[in-house]
Amino acid sequence: MQRRCFITSVGQFFPGEPVTNEQMEARLGQIGPRPSGLRERVLRQNKIEQRYYALDNNQHTTHTNAQMAARAVRDAIGRSTLDLKAVRLLVAATSQGDLPLPGFASMVHGELDMPPCEIATIHGICASSVVALRHAALAVGSGEVPNAVCVASEFASRLLKASRFQAQGYGEGKRLPFETEFLRWMLSDGAGALLLANEPAPAGLSLEIETVALKSYASQFPPCMFVGTRAEVLAAQQVGWLDHPDYETASRAGAINLHQSTELLTDVVRLCVNGVFELIEEGKLDPKGIDWWVTHYSSHLFREQANELFVRGGLTIDPDRVFTNLYTSGNVGSASFPLMLGDLFRSGKLKPDQRIVCIVPESGRFMFGYVIVRVVGNDSPGARPTAVAPSVSAPPDIKTSGSPLEESLVRQLAGVWTAFETRLNRVPIVAKMFDGRMTLQDYRDLLFNLRQQVIDGSRWISRAASNVTREHFPIRSAFIGHSRDEHRDFEMIERDYASVGGNVEEIRAGQKNIGSTALSEYILSRASRENPFDLIGAMFIIEGLGRRVAARWAELIRTQLKLDPRQVSFLAYHSASDDVHFERLDAAVQSGILTDKLVDEIVTAAKVVARLYVLQLEEIGNV
Repeated sequence: MQRRCFITSVGQFFPGEPVTNEQMEARLGQIGPRPSGLRERVLRQNKIEQRYYALDNNQHTTHTNAQMAARAVRDAIGRSTLDLKAVRLLVAATSQGDLPLPGFASMVHGELDMPPCEIATIHGICASSVVALRHAALAVGSGEVPNAVCVASEFASRLLKASRFQAQGYGEGKRLPFETEFLRWMLSDGAGALLLANEPAPAGLSLEIETVALKSYASQFPPCMFVGTRAEVLAAQQVGWLDHPDYETASRAGAINLHQSTELLTDVVRLCVNGVFELIEEGKLDPKGIDWWVTHYSSHLFREQANELFVRGGLTIDPDRVFTNLYTSGNVGSASFPLMLGDLFRSGKLKPDQRIVCIVPESGRFMFGYVIVRVVGNDSPGARPTAVAPSVSAPPDIKTSGSPLEESLVRQLAGVWTAFETRLNRVPIVAKMFDGRMTLQDYRDLLFNLRQQVIDGSRWISRAASNVTREHFPIRSAFIGHSRDEHRDFEMIERDYASVGGNVEEIRAGQKNIGSTALSEYILSRASRENPFDLIGAMFIIEGLGRRVAARWAELIRTQLKLDPRQVSFLAYHSASDDVHFERLDAAVQSGILTDKLVDEIVTAAKVVARLYVLQLEEIGNV
């Protein structure tokens, strides 16, 4: 059974600052002693006002194609409630990767700090991003994966650098062919990404994918846009750059140059419009039900030609409902489609139940993609929880008797706490709380992780108590009292977990992740020594979380997920009960046990536990 599939977030990346029409020839490099005479003519037709290049003023690469794609993926994930490590499928499209091998998706995956996952590389030109979307949507819709990221990225400017053409002898005495120079003033760099899921975003708008249609006419037409020379590519026995005896010969022959057979472009426009009419005849597209026409065209000239053909076919499209970013972003090849859809998605113009048709022609060898989506969700200002600025709370206060050694310990622990909470606020699941992006699954994952740690908490306190010698009996009694208070806390976590849809049997059978394992093993090993008073540092961090952080987390989670206070009982309980635990900590510090050596050991233990506690939260979901 086919499930529904939604675009829940969109991301983009453009390298550097926009390049104006006046700057572009200097950025790509001037061929010969005089500026191009063709540039102004092409720009008047395409009406592009600015674009982006992943090249600096010396034509040196600033970002690889894979890096741009990865940045767009991170942007899409950052605008969602999903963690990058939860992505199950990565589909990447481009006309040309940074390397002939490996595949582009492999290189993009390598740029991302994420676990192993399924990937797919889609090679093509403009419509390859639609092919990538279809692949990802089918995988999500079939139930094979719960989510996927579809990204398209282009780095065309590397093929357009003046140095390439100068090495082939072009310049003052030899003019670059129109079909190649034309593309110097058309193409741009950048990347766009779409995040797909089997359910809409928990807040805000999503786009439900209703139709993805693709059609190739390659069997009926020769290549129109390609890398190579016309004579060699269109020959009966086709010759490509690899067929030349060496790379230098291929370069001199122009076999690595981009070429556009401009006389075929009218056929591209005609077939693209015919594809829309076919969708109407097949009952897949109702023009009256379309609110937005997101249309990719490489030049304003083709928009006018397409509109004339639509009118001849009886279809009049309100120009105010045609959306493009060509004029401000340029023609970004395969990335144009996700970049256009993303700009419309973020524009504030969309309303629930509106429909969008995306039209993506590809001149490479006559490939056409069509996508129909429906806007779902809530566009009201209060639909998404308001973000809260993360802050570092005052360090948990330890009361002293006024001795210099005790006060030195308190000062050093305060520094440890500030560094700890600063790092804690950057952990993905904590950042989501502050950003208003917390999901019910995130909360279940947090509880699942905390239970495994809490069970071990009473173990290490009991072990520490058993290793305190008789002369320190009051401290031993405090440890035992602490253990008695906490030994059934895990049951509170289980109740919270079940109340938000978690399976109690699963959480009871859960395993510790590597962070929780490291934290537990470190504390248990320290607790096994005689008089393990350095664990005062561990208690300072862990009990300090309850005293300073737990209540804030409980309120953020409860508000964002619209939960009952009883469903965040564990966090709320610890925000109050840890005051009692700190009274025992105060007593231990004031007991007279401190020495310079022990103060150093306590501070070290606090630093280690702080780092390991952050690690266990970073590793949530990994076991």
